Amino acid sequence: MDVSFLGGPHPQRGVGIVAPFDFALDRELWRWVPDEVSLHLTRTPFVPVEVSLDLARLVSEHETLGEAVRALNAVEPEIVAYACTSGSFVGGIAGERAMCEAMTRAGEVPSVTTSGALLEAVAELGVRRIALVTPYTVSVTQSLEDYLAEAGITVTGRAYMGLTRHIWKVPYRDVVDMAHSAVRGGAEALFISCTNLPTYDVIPQLEAELRIPVISANQVTMWAALRHLGTRAVGPYQALIDASARQRPMPPALPPALPEEQEGWA
Repeated sequence: MDVSFLGGPHPQRGVGIVAPFDFALDRELWRWVPDEVSLHLTRTPFVPVEVSLDLARLVSEHETLGEAVRALNAVEPEIVAYACTSGSFVGGIAGERAMCEAMTRAGEVPSVTTSGALLEAVAELGVRRIALVTPYTVSVTQSLEDYLAEAGITVTGRAYMGLTRHIWKVPYRDVVDMAHSAVRGGAEALFISCTNLPTYDVIPQLEAELRIPVISANQVTMWAALRHLGTRAVGPYQALIDASARQRPMPPALPPALPEEQEGWA
C-alpha cells in the first residue's frame, strides 16, 4: 500500500521532562500538550527515601539534574522542564534559579521548574493570596509556604494529607474534599501541589464550585514550558490556559419580590 500521499510524519517540537524516579503520571502531562509537541521524559536515579524534605534535596542535586538533561540532549528538546514541586522549592527562590541555571548549562536550552512555573502562573493570574492543597507532611507543606512567602505570596489556608509514598494513587474525590477545606480567608486562587497528585479532570469542576482559578503542579509545569515555546497548553475550561475562564460567574440574581412579599417581610 502506497502511503506517500500522507506526506508525514509532521515535524514535532520537543519538550524534555526530568521527573523524580517515582513519578507515575506521564499520561497526565500529555493531556495538556498540543499535537505538534512531543514530550521526552527521563527520571532521576532511584534512592530509598520516602517523600520528605530529604528526598526533595536528593532528587534536585545539580549533578543529578545535569546527568538527566544530558540524557535528553540526543533528542534535541527546545526546552527542559523539571517536573517536581518539592524538589524545586526546597532551596527557596535562589535554589530554584540555580537549578534552572544548572539544567541550562547541561542542555544549552532554556529550563523551567514546577515551582518557578508556579510563580509565573500566579503572576499571570494577578493573584497574591492563595490556598494550598498538598499530599505532603507538615514539614514539606511548610517549606512550600516559606517559598511562597519569599515571593510575597500569602497562604490563606491549607489542607495536607501527610503522605510519604504512593501519592499518585490518591483519588479525585480526596483532592476535591481537600480543596473545599483549604479555600477560606479570601483566597484568590487555589494551588494543588505535587506533580504526582492527579488533578487534570478536577480543575474545571473546582473552578466552577469555588469560583476562583485552580492551578496544579503538572498544569503549571506544562503551561510554562509550552509558553516558552511560543505555543499554548490545551485543556477544558481552565483559567490559567483560557483567559475567558478567568471571569468568575456571578451568583444568579434573586427574582424581584412581589409587593405582598415585601409587606410580609416588613
